[in-house]
Amino acid sequence: MDSGNITRRVLVVEDESLLRMEVAEEMTAAGWTLAEASSGEAALAMLVDNEFELLVTDIRLTGSVDGWKVAEAFHEAFPQASVVYVSANPDLPDRRVEGSVFLSKPCNIDQLLRICDRLAGR
Repeated sequence: MDSGNITRRVLVVEDESLLRMEVAEEMTAAGWTLAEASSGEAALAMLVDNEFELLVTDIRLTGSVDGWKVAEAFHEAFPQASVVYVSANPDLPDRRVEGSVFLSKPCNIDQLLRICDRLAGR
């Protein structure tokens, strides 16, 4: 990305619509440009023709593609980008992609925003 015109583009993957809307609203207000997916399959499709610098994903998602798999594909597509897992499921450090952060639900939205900014180098 051109450092003179940083878009701060994030992919938010959450199958619970109210939670996804809350995260989207707060991240947009904080200056992030959002893409949203309600399933792992939808998230994988978005990796093809888009560029992201951050992924925020739940682990347990509807469908056959969970957040671990989404993060692996995201990390492969965007190796310099960061990943934040936000889940009520237990953290499995061996499953996390390199340099990622895990937050337990319910998480504090201000803490999430601070972590996202830190990971994106802001």
